[in-house]
Amino acid sequence: MSLVFDRHRRLRTSAAIRGLVRETTVTKNDLIMPVFVDATIDGVAPIPSMPGINRYGLDALPDEIRAIADLGITSVIVFGIPDHKDDVGSDAWNDDGIVQCGIRVIKATCPDLVVIADDCMCEYTSTGHCGIVRDGEVVNDESLEYIVRIAVSQAKAGADIIAPSNAMDGYVASIRQGLDKAGYINVPIMSYSVKYASSFYGPFRDAADGAPQFGDRSGYQMDPANRFEALREAASDEREGADFLMVKPAMAFLDIVRDIRNASNLPLVAYNVSGEYAMVKAAAANGWIDEARIVKETLTGIKRAGADLIITYFAKDVAARIDRGEW
Repeated sequence: MSLVFDRHRRLRTSAAIRGLVRETTVTKNDLIMPVFVDATIDGVAPIPSMPGINRYGLDALPDEIRAIADLGITSVIVFGIPDHKDDVGSDAWNDDGIVQCGIRVIKATCPDLVVIADDCMCEYTSTGHCGIVRDGEVVNDESLEYIVRIAVSQAKAGADIIAPSNAMDGYVASIRQGLDKAGYINVPIMSYSVKYASSFYGPFRDAADGAPQFGDRSGYQMDPANRFEALREAASDEREGADFLMVKPAMAFLDIVRDIRNASNLPLVAYNVSGEYAMVKAAAANGWIDEARIVKETLTGIKRAGADLIITYFAKDVAARIDRGEW
């Protein structure tokens, strides 16, 4: 009696055949590059915990934006480091604030580049929290008023998409109403729908000078242990008018990316965050891993899980590798 079994290896016999049946491919159009604009510097300041990533003064920003665009990356997300902080984060909605000025510089340099503006208060408040603090508590409804001001100011500066990351309840509905009332009915909202209170954010807080001055953010960001809560958060944002949904971080939450993909037809973004980037860079610097192959496997896994777009600090590296035929 002959042995009967499936020969799956037939489709793996050559690189050409493997490429023919490959189910998931990461392209430049999938990538969003984060950009840090710093009001306190001229030129470029490296971020020690994120090798290869820098803060840019407004004078140095055009060169970086041209470099990003020349690589074929079509979108950036902008974070600001202000030269002034106060208890209500007033520089965040200042029409001449650092993000607003940065948006105008980016649009003047590369008008076709899609500019996504992060809408949060943590870099701008003296407390380092993502909303207004009263009696030691981050208050939800009062914070919404300021979050809307930020969104309208960013849209006025020329942002193509507003990306609120503050994790307040009702922020999508509030921002949608505020944008519409101000005449920005066609400006989409990329909601940080599922944002976990994660330890993977450490290097970002160094980069953006936005660490909380007391406590942590577990009172408004999600518990990493929770899955069904993510579905509730995403469903709320979709009902409130979000145009994109997001899961942050990515690598430890690919099950959540797939859950949200299965539950919603909206474009889905995954944020490959600073800690994920820094770990790969550190391991590669020590010769423990092949960085290029690890990055490809990681981003492919994020897209295979269901993400349409990936915010990643590796975006420029990946685009350059694609150009060199190394991807």
